[in-house]
Amino acid sequence: MRTTLSIDDELYQRALDLADPGMDKRDLFREAVRVFVRVQAGKRLAALGGKAPGMKDAPRRRPTKVLPR
Repeated sequence: MRTTLSIDDELYQRALDLADPGMDKRDLFREAVRVFVRVQAGKRLAALGGKAPGMKDAPRRRPTKVLPR
Protein backbone atom coordinates (compact mmCIF):
# COMPACT_ATOMS: atom_id res chain seq x y z
CA MET A 1 0.00 0.00 0.00
CA ARG A 2 1.28 3.44 -0.83
CA THR A 3 0.56 6.47 1.30
CA THR A 4 1.79 10.04 1.74
CA LEU A 5 2.82 11.23 5.18
CA SER A 6 3.60 14.54 6.83
CA ILE A 7 6.18 14.05 9.57
CA ASP A 8 7.92 16.38 11.97
CA ASP A 9 11.35 17.02 10.43
CA GLU A 10 13.20 16.87 13.75
CA LEU A 11 11.54 13.60 14.75
CA TYR A 12 12.33 12.06 11.36
CA GLN A 13 15.96 13.16 11.52
CA ARG A 14 16.30 11.75 15.02
CA ALA A 15 14.90 8.42 13.81
CA LEU A 16 17.39 8.39 10.94
CA ASP A 17 20.24 9.14 13.35
CA LEU A 18 19.22 6.19 15.54
CA ALA A 19 18.60 3.77 12.65
CA ASP A 20 21.12 1.31 11.30
CA PRO A 21 23.49 2.95 8.79
CA GLY A 22 22.12 1.14 5.73
CA MET A 23 18.42 1.51 6.60
CA ASP A 24 16.38 3.35 3.99
CA LYS A 25 13.12 5.26 4.47
CA ARG A 26 10.87 2.31 3.68
CA ASP A 27 12.64 0.04 6.16
CA LEU A 28 12.53 2.74 8.83
CA PHE A 29 8.76 3.20 8.50
CA ARG A 30 8.13 -0.54 8.25
CA GLU A 31 10.04 -1.06 11.51
CA ALA A 32 8.20 1.85 13.16
CA VAL A 33 4.83 0.30 12.27
CA ARG A 34 5.96 -3.12 13.55
CA VAL A 35 7.02 -1.61 16.87
CA PHE A 36 3.77 0.34 17.14
CA VAL A 37 1.71 -2.82 16.58
CA ARG A 38 3.78 -4.77 19.11
CA VAL A 39 3.43 -2.06 21.77
CA GLN A 40 -0.30 -1.62 21.24
CA ALA A 41 -0.88 -5.40 21.35
CA GLY A 42 1.07 -5.54 24.62
CA LYS A 43 -1.03 -2.75 26.09
CA ARG A 44 -4.24 -4.55 25.13
CA LEU A 45 -2.97 -7.79 26.61
CA ALA A 46 -1.97 -6.03 29.84
CA ALA A 47 -5.39 -4.40 30.03
CA LEU A 48 -6.96 -7.87 30.02
CA GLY A 49 -5.13 -8.78 33.24
CA GLY A 50 -7.51 -10.64 35.52
CA LYS A 51 -10.41 -10.65 33.05
CA ALA A 52 -10.56 -14.46 32.84
CA PRO A 53 -10.03 -15.72 36.40
CA GLY A 54 -11.36 -19.22 35.59
CA MET A 55 -8.91 -19.72 32.75
CA LYS A 56 -6.51 -22.65 33.06
CA ASP A 57 -2.88 -21.60 33.55
CA ALA A 58 -0.68 -21.99 30.50
CA PRO A 59 2.20 -24.42 31.03
CA ARG A 60 5.46 -22.51 31.38
CA ARG A 61 7.94 -25.35 31.30
CA ARG A 62 7.99 -28.99 30.53
CA PRO A 63 7.62 -31.11 33.63
CA THR A 64 11.01 -32.32 34.79
CA LYS A 65 11.62 -35.95 35.51
CA VAL A 66 12.99 -36.67 38.96
CA LEU A 67 15.95 -39.01 38.64
CA PRO A 68 16.43 -41.61 41.38
CA ARG A 69 19.57 -41.24 43.43
